[in-house]
Amino acid sequence: MGGTLDRRALLGAAMTAAAGGGAVAQEASAPAPAAAAPRASAAEPRQKGPRVWLDMDQQELDDAYDQAKYAPNIAQVVGRYASNSAAARARLGAPLRLAYGATPIEGIDLYPTRQPNAPVQIFIHGGAWRRGLASDYGFLAENFVHAGAHYLAVDFNNVGETNGDLMPMADQVRRAIAWVYRNAESFGGDARRLYLSGHSSGAHLAGVALVTPWKDYGVPDDIIKGALCCSGMYDLKAPRLSARSNYVQFTDAMEDALSTQRHLARINCPVVVAYGTNETPEFQRQNREFAAALKAAGKPVELLVGEGYNHFEMCETLANPYGLTGRAALAQMHLAPA
Repeated sequence: MGGTLDRRALLGAAMTAAAGGGAVAQEASAPAPAAAAPRASAAEPRQKGPRVWLDMDQQELDDAYDQAKYAPNIAQVVGRYASNSAAARARLGAPLRLAYGATPIEGIDLYPTRQPNAPVQIFIHGGAWRRGLASDYGFLAENFVHAGAHYLAVDFNNVGETNGDLMPMADQVRRAIAWVYRNAESFGGDARRLYLSGHSSGAHLAGVALVTPWKDYGVPDDIIKGALCCSGMYDLKAPRLSARSNYVQFTDAMEDALSTQRHLARINCPVVVAYGTNETPEFQRQNREFAAALKAAGKPVELLVGEGYNHFEMCETLANPYGLTGRAALAQMHLAPA
């Protein structure tokens, strides 16, 4: 319970900071002073520092990996995640909680469909590797459940709980997927039709799952039949150079092992890659280049661009059977909108 409260407190703080500005509006309505204040000189333009990545200096790179800089409505959208998830649970019922590991966080929220022997959609949530819970992504369930698929959202430790190490998080995601494959029949799922999706840092972890040597987990290498990676990162060199290194303890081994784009030969299923035009320049680049690399490697790939969508709004399109990514995920599963 303590871990859940800490995560929600951290998310609440981020939303409060992003939504700040009420005091400024109040001051603007105050009466003007009797004497005019001296006119302030124009602010000096910021001096660009040494290039750190491509044509970016350190501040520009840090901003390019900080979605709040490009999504002024972050508080409203993330708030919708939670309220829409609660509404979905009111309609569908509480999810079944399935344990894929020994610790309390190692669980999966299952929203079952009524169809027998149904395909399975496994979702990996984002949150900059620092926050997020499967329960906040219940709003995605109805799209899949009503179309005839089981929807499963995976919980796993955040990077603050792993001492800055992304490797245990990647292992948890992999173990969860392997558990679903081995146990799909127990909840009416078809192990031969497992599909994977992820958003933001969850798309990064989903990408890592795609290049997993699954035989190391005791399952066939082709257990994932299709994947949708939305607004993710697929090479960790630039994130390692950014302010994200303040809380992720990157190493050369971690950077290489968890950079999906460096291991494309292991991918053996169709991949949909998506991003929004209002995302940060680095997230747009990461997704464009990942899709281009897949195409150059001869892998089946589709690139979707959400015109006018920011990072957080892109995830909401997965909840809509006619949304940009929701339609694509159903089509990949050979399902029609309900």
